[in-house]
Amino acid sequence: MLWIKTFHIVFVASWFAGLFYLPRIFVNLAMLNEHEVSTRDRLITMSEKLMRFMTILMIPSLIFGIILWGYYGVGFSVGQDWMHVKLGLVGLVIAYHFYCFKLLKIFKVINNKKTQNWFRWFNEIPVILMVFIVSLVVHKPTETMEFCKTLAMYFLLIALISMSIFYLIKKIKSKSKSK
Repeated sequence: MLWIKTFHIVFVASWFAGLFYLPRIFVNLAMLNEHEVSTRDRLITMSEKLMRFMTILMIPSLIFGIILWGYYGVGFSVGQDWMHVKLGLVGLVIAYHFYCFKLLKIFKVINNKKTQNWFRWFNEIPVILMVFIVSLVVHKPTETMEFCKTLAMYFLLIALISMSIFYLIKKIKSKSKSK
């Protein structure tokens, strides 16, 4: 079982690397003007190759996860509601993956209406999903919903602190530029 778990973790981590990077490419595509054709073509090619690679990585990660869940019965015991929440979140990751595919098609036909800021926020979704999924797997809480509420509060606190630090750094930089 440890080899199955090892390969599952490796493929999931690799798949998520693509999920973290592809929307960053979308940010760059959204920033381009209509005259930057060669840059746009290069970014589209990069996105297509990454999307293919991400899909190849997604498949074994799901297969190994299904083997762990079905064959070894991980999450079937009483008090393991965390697994049902985790599977729901994995469903959201899969939906995110295919929504990225849809966004790539929109960029290919030069029909994007979303801003670079929208894509910057969109890029944070897999981070949040991964934090919740990994936390559920590591902690295996018996009170799943209470655990998720607590985790969400920690996450919001960290986000507020990070945004405050970012704001302060931006303010300090703007003051130093005006001098």
